[in-house]
Amino acid sequence: MFSVHKLMLFCSLSLQKECSNFIKVLQPFNQTHLYVCGTGAFHPVCAYVEVGKRPEVNTSHISYYFSVYCYWSTLVLAKLFLLYYVFLFFCVNVLFVVLPDPRFISVHLIPESDNSEDDKIYLFFRENAIDGEQISKATHARIGQLCKNDFGGHRSLVNKWTTFLKARLICSVPGLNGIDTHFDELQDVFLMSSKDPKNPIIYAVFTTSSNIFKGSAVCMYGMADIRRVFLGPYAHRDGPNYQWVPFLGRVPYPRPGTCPSKTFDGFESTKDFPDDVITFARSHPAMYNPVFPINNRPIIIKTDVDYQFTQIVVDRVEAEDGQYDVMFIGTDMGTVLKVVSIPRGTWHDLEEVLLEEMTVFREPTAITAMELSTKQQQLYLGSAIGVSQMPLHRCDVYGKACAECCLARDPYCAWDGSQCSRYFPTAKRRTRRQDIRNGDPLTQCSDLQHHADEADGERGLLDKTVYGVENSSSLLECSPKSQRALIYWQFQRHGEDRKEEIKSDERVLGTEQGLLIRTLHQKDSGVYYCHAVEHGFIQTLLRLTLNVIPTEHLDDLLHRDTPDSNDPANGKMWYRDFLSLINPPSPNSVDQLCEQVWKRERKQRRQKANLKWKLLQENKKGRNHRTHEMQRVPRSVWHGL
Repeated sequence: MFSVHKLMLFCSLSLQKECSNFIKVLQPFNQTHLYVCGTGAFHPVCAYVEVGKRPEVNTSHISYYFSVYCYWSTLVLAKLFLLYYVFLFFCVNVLFVVLPDPRFISVHLIPESDNSEDDKIYLFFRENAIDGEQISKATHARIGQLCKNDFGGHRSLVNKWTTFLKARLICSVPGLNGIDTHFDELQDVFLMSSKDPKNPIIYAVFTTSSNIFKGSAVCMYGMADIRRVFLGPYAHRDGPNYQWVPFLGRVPYPRPGTCPSKTFDGFESTKDFPDDVITFARSHPAMYNPVFPINNRPIIIKTDVDYQFTQIVVDRVEAEDGQYDVMFIGTDMGTVLKVVSIPRGTWHDLEEVLLEEMTVFREPTAITAMELSTKQQQLYLGSAIGVSQMPLHRCDVYGKACAECCLARDPYCAWDGSQCSRYFPTAKRRTRRQDIRNGDPLTQCSDLQHHADEADGERGLLDKTVYGVENSSSLLECSPKSQRALIYWQFQRHGEDRKEEIKSDERVLGTEQGLLIRTLHQKDSGVYYCHAVEHGFIQTLLRLTLNVIPTEHLDDLLHRDTPDSNDPANGKMWYRDFLSLINPPSPNSVDQLCEQVWKRERKQRRQKANLKWKLLQENKKGRNHRTHEMQRVPRSVWHGL
């Protein structure tokens, strides 16, 4: 028996790559031990590790000793084999099935009946395959099944799976003329447990294969649909073009894919299966019908964004009006989307509401692992640059009013009478307000809002004052807390009581960041109100006073004599600097602005030195030059920075 260190040494001497002992399986075995498996330099090893604090683990103590308890896990080796380890009575059986360039995503044990002998392993992976009329290989998402008690055949398929079947996993958007948009790159799978352990809900994340059209989607699947496909027709190549067609011939008994069990057929082991069953299973591993998602379409679709989905975990949350599934979706840019599924009329017609979009890591990096702890109420995330944790709920970000908390529609949060806080189903408080299904603040907060308006008036309204220069552009920033709110603006001139709604045109444009005025006029001076509208509820977010400075008031700055302003290009830069001064940014932005100005001045000094040298050379040649009066740049403004 070789130690892991010797296996790694032999691997290195044979000039193979990846000769380390990479940990691929880390699962809790019981309250005191973890079950750990590593690649072991292409000789996979597993061990039980005691939970506790220790300075160092000696990997040379890892051995091949295993108990009679069957623990199931998967490893991928050389991209061609699915290795499935069955540890019984101190011996190791390696069973495999050859697949065309697979990429395994996850594996799950799902009971088939009350008899554990019928339990099946479901594998989620993607592979390159030729399907239908396609000539070249295409990537397809797959779901595979095999029996937990599959020990291979007796004379045929020895040490190979005899119950393995696979089917295509569809996640597509129906299009015109029957042409669907497919999301074929399976990225992650999460099983949401239900009251019936035999029927969990499966959430899967997909991306597109095309480099031109990039998008992501989340599809939801039911076990009833999956089992129906595996009980349907097998795929069979036939015809002059060797096309995939449903197999219409005789299917042997017991049906390939059935687990050996005393419940149905009386077979105690797969080694007892008849030869015709083994032969059929070897030649027909794929099902003809694909597995379609619930409602035959994705529940979430994201296109025209600069990121793609990578990971997903789901938490089932108890709210005032029922249970809701909250999805946490990781992206390849290091962000997490928090989305809740809300039924419109029935639970089969779902509305997906984006609650938050959070940045986890300082640098854009793909989130490669996500784990959910309902006990700690934390989400743990892994990437190539580190590990992070974040709370499942941040109720305080939804504002300080009952209406804002209600409009958020976050099942974790409710209005407790004084603030938006964590919702506890067991707490009995009359002031608790929550409406996830409709998000209607008019019915939930009408009495509270009436008293608050009388007492506080507009005390909580945010006031800002900004300055702009005539004929320049200005962005009046205003973003709602809710991702679903619509923004509209009102304008009130100085000294007037009447407010008028601002409509977009060529000069004034409403954007996601706020109101963009491309060319400021004197008449634009006044008070601007930013309103958010959601579910018929109107809330004023911001009152902004805009003062437009006439260009003639800047003449003294424009024409002030500055000894070193000989470059006409310098006059183009002061405008932006002046606007930055009258609209002070954050301290960090000030530092960055000063650094930019200093760099700009150094560059201008170099340009002036080159200009003086050029003038000197031209004077030597006796040429006549005219001196142009340059616009003066208010450099003295920056001397105080």
